[in-house]
Amino acid sequence: MPFAFVGGALDRAEHLRNDAAAIAALWPRARVLLLDDDGCALADAQRQPYPPPAAALATVDPATAVFLGLHGGQGWFALPAGELAAAAPERIDLRTAAAAWPVMEATAFAQARAVLHWRARQRHCGACGGALRFARAGWLGHCAPCGLEHYPRTDPAVIVAVSDGERLLLGRQAGWPPRRWSVLAGFVEPGETLEQTVAREVFEESRVRVRASRYLASQPWPFPGSLMLGFEADAEPDEPVVNDELEDARWFTREQVGAALRGETRDDGLLLSPRISISRWLVERWWERR
Repeated sequence: MPFAFVGGALDRAEHLRNDAAAIAALWPRARVLLLDDDGCALADAQRQPYPPPAAALATVDPATAVFLGLHGGQGWFALPAGELAAAAPERIDLRTAAAAWPVMEATAFAQARAVLHWRARQRHCGACGGALRFARAGWLGHCAPCGLEHYPRTDPAVIVAVSDGERLLLGRQAGWPPRRWSVLAGFVEPGETLEQTVAREVFEESRVRVRASRYLASQPWPFPGSLMLGFEADAEPDEPVVNDELEDARWFTREQVGAALRGETRDDGLLLSPRISISRWLVERWWERR
């Protein structure tokens, strides 16, 4: 895919998660990603994934790691860096790794970051407050006092290229870099279809009325745990009006979008989202189809 965290996905081998013997057998040859408390991965001097020393891994119980999956028979795991963090020369954040690491490693990093973020913040049961015990190779939090099971959380969100037939609707948030614009996005609410979410979010953020929408593709976005569901939408040529969610929203012509895609931006030019995001792909697809 033309955006990050999709290509090169591991075989998640879900059937092995309850097989402690199989997980332990994979551990001696395991590929292990180590993440610090900020969600950055440990890296070597070349800013590639840091290989933890075999002697250090030999002291780790594989049941405490998150089993990410298999590739070529080798098990891939994720662990909080802990004391091993001091040995690694570099740290690398996920956005940087998406551009600098091989596709498989970057996609595994995204998976690891999302699950470890959930585990770090889901230590107790939300119903009774009991401490959770993680099982199923890190993918299940079990509460012994009340018996509830807790699974990693993924928040679905739509992200949509809205067009009136000639122009593309883009918005910007106040905290973004100057001149940065992106397609609109928002989270799915309970009891709502994705198409309903598209129409509601676009209207809430811009007062532009959507006539129809079509699903195109999806992207995991572990910042910290979203799934971006990409759409294109046909809309009325309403004048955008923003609320407190966006600083501004505007229609952009094909010429303006094309100049931005070619990097022909001046001091007042349009800057788009980086290539790792489905946002950029939606803009590129709209421009190419026009």
